[in-house]
Amino acid sequence: MNSLPLAVLLILFHPFALPLTPSSGSAALRQALQKKDLYPASADAKKEIDEALHSASPAHKRVLVVFGANWCYDCHVLDEAFHSPEIAPTLEKYFVVVHVDIGHADKNLDLAQKYDVPLNRGIPAIAVLDSAGKLIFSQKHGEFEAARSMATEDILTFLNKWKPASP
Repeated sequence: MNSLPLAVLLILFHPFALPLTPSSGSAALRQALQKKDLYPASADAKKEIDEALHSASPAHKRVLVVFGANWCYDCHVLDEAFHSPEIAPTLEKYFVVVHVDIGHADKNLDLAQKYDVPLNRGIPAIAVLDSAGKLIFSQKHGEFEAARSMATEDILTFLNKWKPASP
């Protein structure tokens, strides 16, 4: 029996090995139209999180920390969904979004650990912080890893669950 070497299989099926190409037949979320620099290599993620917390506090918003990478197709699909007319109003009203670059699983791993996000479950991966910086949710099971197969309602349900309570 001919089989691929174990090392090749591990690379092909590793959660970070998702290609930056659309899945065929997926009509759930709108496919990413163009590759953007969502995760700039030079960004200071800790500083961006601090700035997001500073702006979230007076506005009584929560901070969505989205771990991902520019090479990750599902990261782009999720961002496209965040800008859709169905999701954007909820996101803008209740959240400040920070994109944290994980590179090729070699950057900002300390932040993933701090916010209890197991990156080995795939990306994009999300943590939700209250306006004081307290972790209130961390994705444990790769919930957003296959963003291309999610429906708009799935993301809205998530956002509505973790948005701050009205005063």
